[in-house]
Amino acid sequence: MLFDLPDDDTLYNALLNRDPAFDGLVFVGVRSTGVFCRLTCPARKPKFANCTFYQTPTACIDAGFRPCKRCHPIHALSPDDPSVQDLLTRLDANPTHRWTQSQITKLGYDPSTIRRAFKRTFGTTFLELARARRLQAGFTTLSRGGQVIDAQLDAGFESASAFRTAFAKMTGVNPNSFSQNAILKADWFQTTLGPMIAVADNTHLHLLEFADRKALPTELKRLQQSAGGIGRGIGLGTTAPLEQAKAELLAYYAGTHKSFETPLALHGTSFTKSVWETLRKIPAGQTQSYAELAQQLDRPNATRAVARANGTNQIAILIPCHRIIGTNGDLTGYGGGLWRKRKLIELERQYK
Repeated sequence: MLFDLPDDDTLYNALLNRDPAFDGLVFVGVRSTGVFCRLTCPARKPKFANCTFYQTPTACIDAGFRPCKRCHPIHALSPDDPSVQDLLTRLDANPTHRWTQSQITKLGYDPSTIRRAFKRTFGTTFLELARARRLQAGFTTLSRGGQVIDAQLDAGFESASAFRTAFAKMTGVNPNSFSQNAILKADWFQTTLGPMIAVADNTHLHLLEFADRKALPTELKRLQQSAGGIGRGIGLGTTAPLEQAKAELLAYYAGTHKSFETPLALHGTSFTKSVWETLRKIPAGQTQSYAELAQQLDRPNATRAVARANGTNQIAILIPCHRIIGTNGDLTGYGGGLWRKRKLIELERQYK
């Protein structure tokens, strides 16, 4: 069961002391190794700067971490059900194996029962968990400079087209589109409201979107084309602005930091940029209408143009287009989904 996470300093001390009170409730992802562990793991403790804390193993996997082979963190939440324990053990032994319902049946298990057991405990099915483990292996290979064929094999996909389809569905980008020598780097990571994809160079953040946003593939393609001449498109990895954005988002979701200082690269017309800059001036915990935003820009008749500029924003949350609502108080549209918009507005009420 999820609970409000303590601050990172408390969790890091619990990690250093191997505090059993947090076992199964909090997990740590270690960026320097790409591994996630229980806080009671007997392995050598990482530096504080390399630690990110999560509440579920699924969140760790979505953020690109693989399970520790010493403390077996996925087993921390597993019930006493021997079928669940058996499947987790098999998955640990061969994380790139391509599981199917028929294989689960051949082991003597009922697929529906297994699906419910994993969904209840992990928030995802066994097949989805296994698929995420496979794709994570492929992403790791690509981020280390490996070829697509190597990533495909490491992810346990027999078909190159199937791997590309699965990878594109998860990230919004075909793995062949990434460049090893690119200035722009892309990474995905887990947040309270779901996985996000970010793109940044060494000085500025260029894109930050929820991974399931329908416009994401178009935005990434446009960004790749604009960067192709000087930076050879987009590569996989991280940069200082990208890490800064992650840290600020973590504090934002935790309710400890309401502003963002990550430098942003804005791609748009002068009018569109002026709309985005005005959006950034709306305090957390407050909302405005398109008409009010147009008034602030001294363009009272440009409500529709303001709405279009708002809809083309490709840096979610940091440029807070979720703070714009209809004149009648309705939430109106939001690229990340109205449910997320509602959650973000509710979250920011504590800042008002």
